[in-house]
Amino acid sequence: MESQLGVVEQSFNDRYSNRVREALDELPDCFTITDPSISGHPIVFASRGFLKMCGYSKKEVIGKNGRIFQGPDTNRRSIMEIREAIREERTIQINLLNYRKDGTPFWMLFHMGPVFSKEDGKVINFVAVQVPLLRSPRCSWSGYGRNGINSQMHNEGYRCREIVFGSCRRAVCSDSLVDLSLVPAFESVLNLDDRGVDVETPHEASELEMRKAANAFNSVLSVLTHYSEITGRLVCERRCCLSGMGILESSLNTSLGRIKQSFVLTDPHLPDMPIVYASDAFLKLAGYARHEVMGRNCRFLSGADTDISTQFQIKESIRLERACTVCILNYRKDGSSFWNLLHISPVRNASGKVAYHVGVQVEENCEKQRELGLRPEMKQLSVVAAVKVAVRCISMGAGTSGS
Repeated sequence: MESQLGVVEQSFNDRYSNRVREALDELPDCFTITDPSISGHPIVFASRGFLKMCGYSKKEVIGKNGRIFQGPDTNRRSIMEIREAIREERTIQINLLNYRKDGTPFWMLFHMGPVFSKEDGKVINFVAVQVPLLRSPRCSWSGYGRNGINSQMHNEGYRCREIVFGSCRRAVCSDSLVDLSLVPAFESVLNLDDRGVDVETPHEASELEMRKAANAFNSVLSVLTHYSEITGRLVCERRCCLSGMGILESSLNTSLGRIKQSFVLTDPHLPDMPIVYASDAFLKLAGYARHEVMGRNCRFLSGADTDISTQFQIKESIRLERACTVCILNYRKDGSSFWNLLHISPVRNASGKVAYHVGVQVEENCEKQRELGLRPEMKQLSVVAAVKVAVRCISMGAGTSGS
């Protein structure tokens, strides 16, 4: 678990300035940020508003998948729509029933969108904004409610919440003025117990709530953009496709992320055959951060004593589209060398054409090779098989999606 949290922390730190968390914490909105490139698509940031709304601590949320907030009455079709939006790397806004830590359900407007790298167009994060829908269809606010608040005060209090607690740094419009001295009374409305929520009838979001969700998303994106500029690794809301760089779908990234061994995926159709996917185990073996590897040819691991004839053998196997296994001297980022038992194999799509080449690395003379009684060659072949299945399934889905 600690290693997973370390990966989560590192992924966020590599992209943004180290002050980004402090800036995000200043936003009053309920939102989470996830990283689809990490196995399990975990949450890498959760706002204070979100944690308060759901009753979880930061430690209980960071590194976990968003499905921990689902429950028995969460609509499966809605979840599938969200997954489809992730796969297609697009924005979605949907009403969703989620659950707090204590098990109480609540309706919310779920607004999620991708954040792209301006450098290569890949999805870096997904930002998910949650706007609670507090009005239950079964509630009658005529007269006085259980807290002694009449319907007019409820409606005005709800309106006030939208104004006072909206995204930061947005000016209050002249047609939305309210008496701020009434805020304490309004807050009692916001804290009403909703254990009697109707889980079967979806709460409908108003236009105001929809705009609030979109504005909150833009506020988060603005912070991420600013702090990515500081690191020089800019992000943006829309994909800026640069020529000469491949983009893996989020669904393929997720499937590859489940494979725990050290491997990279390269694209032979792009100039210099760059790495388009690198596993966490590979990054740990080589000592590089993800952004230092993506888009580079694998020969950056070579050094002064790397055998040229072995490099030529690898090049020939790629040209002939056939698998090969070599033992090659490679170098880590810190300059230390290691013997790499490298297996390279072409990966074909559903039509039989070579889509990628996968390179699986096993450090020679490492005791881990003998775990579970498997020989290194068997481990490598199992990785290749898993990668081939993932690529083939994605290409088959792409081929039938338009029919």
